[in-house]
Amino acid sequence: MNPHLLDLSGLKCPMPALRTRKALRRLTPGHEIEVTCTDPMAVIDVPNAVREAGDELLETIQRDASLIFRIRKAEARS
Repeated sequence: MNPHLLDLSGLKCPMPALRTRKALRRLTPGHEIEVTCTDPMAVIDVPNAVREAGDELLETIQRDASLIFRIRKAEARS
């Protein structure tokens, strides 16, 4: 299953974290999303948003001026 792609290039803090959080709410548990950001603050803000939501940050990749986050939506809590 390929991850959903979310390109947030050009957006400044706090928009990448807010848009990532919104996108995660729409995902089915177990699905993955790949978020691309260019704001340097995203390296702090996006992982914090993922942790606060209880989801899983699988990988952070630095590629030139972009940060790419692979995130898995957590299973529903009982």
